[in-house]
Amino acid sequence: MIGYILVVISALIGVVSQMMLKHSARLPHASWWREYVNVWVIGGYILMVLSLVVNLLAIHMGVLAQEVSIIECINYLLVPVAAWIVFAEPITRRKAVAIGVILIGVVVFFL
Repeated sequence: MIGYILVVISALIGVVSQMMLKHSARLPHASWWREYVNVWVIGGYILMVLSLVVNLLAIHMGVLAQEVSIIECINYLLVPVAAWIVFAEPITRRKAVAIGVILIGVVVFFL
């Protein structure tokens, strides 16, 4: 049970990571170098690595890799919702349909 909780935590860490990277992309940067080397980008990538480590820990605790990938697909839903909340980014009908198709594809593929 703890392994599955770790996978969900990993997914949430991934969402925060994506939001940090998006925030950095929206900021003006003084130079090309500062665009890629700043606190938001470095922090986002550190969180991505942390997410990977948490996933590996969950797999080590007995969660199947196939189950990890299924649970991680929640990011396809959570990232647009988080962007809507944090950045007021609209969830268009096209995005909603695309998210639905992705989630249906994941369910069908892993059944």
